Amino acid sequence: MIKTFRRLAVLMGLASPLACAYPAYDAQMPNGSQFHLVGSIHMGTRRMSPLPSALLKQIENSDGLIVEVDITKPISFNSPDDYPHLEQRLSSAEYQALIERCHSLGLDIDSIVYKPGWHAALALQAMQASHNGLHSEYGIDYQVIQAAYNMDIPVIELEGADRQMQLLTQIPNNGIPLLQDSLAHWQDNDEIMQIMIDWWLAEKTKPQELNLPYGMSGDLYNLLITGRNTLWNQQLTAYPKGKYVVVVGALHLYGDNNLPDLLNASR
Repeated sequence: MIKTFRRLAVLMGLASPLACAYPAYDAQMPNGSQFHLVGSIHMGTRRMSPLPSALLKQIENSDGLIVEVDITKPISFNSPDDYPHLEQRLSSAEYQALIERCHSLGLDIDSIVYKPGWHAALALQAMQASHNGLHSEYGIDYQVIQAAYNMDIPVIELEGADRQMQLLTQIPNNGIPLLQDSLAHWQDNDEIMQIMIDWWLAEKTKPQELNLPYGMSGDLYNLLITGRNTLWNQQLTAYPKGKYVVVVGALHLYGDNNLPDLLNASR
């Protein structure tokens, strides 16, 4: 699903950098629970498979793999197509940009013009990722879930598909702000994708400071990032004592009200 901050200087401040190349933190809670927090990219390249051996070992030695949603289960994000035409819901400049993006991606604009704004945004984002050579079967989420099942490690959902659908429908104006954000920051999205791919393909431990070029702001950020991080923190700290690998979108681990800082404050 899929991520957060303009000109963001990212500080990996919860713990010392781990001796691994992929973006991750370790957190130990007062009840003795240990969380290995991993920043996922939901779609990836063939070069991102197989997963790093260090991450596979973390999963194998864990009491459970915690993910946003188990994407190996059937998921439907169907939505009604009886909304006003997108040309009526966007400015002239925004609609022209939409036409150009659909044309460049080979996406039939007629398939989204009567859909909620969030549906159109997700369709564009998926096509953008595919156009850049990314595929869901090489995404970190899919790979870690498959690995856990192969190792007979329990897979625990933080949200599930129904909850994620509810979040999308809570975006004001039937999700138009998410579509507008996608159109306005198209090139930034491309850059973020490449940065996160590079994180996963790196052969050395990450430096303490990382940078991302942009992100959501205001109500959209509060709904899709801050609110979810707050809820996830409550869920994680309530889990029975154990050792868990937690895999969530990478942008949840950085910036204001990030998940590692919330867990750190709970100690």
